Amino acid sequence: GIILAGGNNRRMQELSYKRAVCAMPIAGSYRSIDFTLSNMSNSHIQKVAVLTQYNASSLHEHLSSSKWWDFGRKQGGLYVYTPAVTSQNSNWYRGTADAIYQNLDFLKSSHEPYVLVASGDGVYKMDFNKVMEYHIERRADITVVCRDMGPNADLERFGTIRMNEESRIEEFEPRWEEHETEDAEYLMVAFGCVARICQKAMEDARAQGIKVGLLRPITLWPFPTEAVKRLSKRMKGILVVELNAGQMIEDVRLSLEEPRSVHHFGRMGGIVMDPDEVLVALKEKFEL
Repeated sequence: GIILAGGNNRRMQELSYKRAVCAMPIAGSYRSIDFTLSNMSNSHIQKVAVLTQYNASSLHEHLSSSKWWDFGRKQGGLYVYTPAVTSQNSNWYRGTADAIYQNLDFLKSSHEPYVLVASGDGVYKMDFNKVMEYHIERRADITVVCRDMGPNADLERFGTIRMNEESRIEEFEPRWEEHETEDAEYLMVAFGCVARICQKAMEDARAQGIKVGLLRPITLWPFPTEAVKRLSKRMKGILVVELNAGQMIEDVRLSLEEPRSVHHFGRMGGIVMDPDEVLVALKEKFEL
């Protein structure tokens, strides 16, 4: 099993400023990640990796005793992985898929026929054995656990899918967030932890009279092409900020219907830029 515990939920505001959402206390001595860990333990999944990143100190301390969930190393074990600098990679996790990709060695060394991937911040009870039985019965390559949502449900922070009568996934709907784009003349596009940095840079830019907006893709596949296309029509320029040499910028360029000035500001080596550096890059790229 793999538990994704590296993200942050800005909706929780001050509650998640100093700790990961997965480490949020619930009912006194429990943490939100305990629900997923208990679900895996009760489903007899004996080898589990927890992938952490954002404000993980409190979470690491909580995970220091695997005996709470019966994950003894003789039966399998509980493993905690953070982004690490290697000869092949020096980036932070750039999303859930990249977090798994950077830890493929764990999967290869486990020699398991099936892998269960779950989020660490969900409060729910589930028998993963039933999910596995359904997966094998349907002879699927990938099985996604989802639920029907009512017509008035707030779907902003969730990925949504469309299924046919046989419960086969036919389409993923792109998700994104927009900040201060109504009157913006320039647009920043950033994903994951970089978006938080860009939001502060955007606020600082507006304090200086520079009208900047932010588009944060929640899903990279499918990419929010229509949102970029719509916003780009009234922008003087677009700055794509990434922790790499330039990947998402190609998706942005492919989304444009009309020529626009699109620039990239990236950082390699796993070193995260700060808001001041993003603001300086914005001014330099567009000569503001």
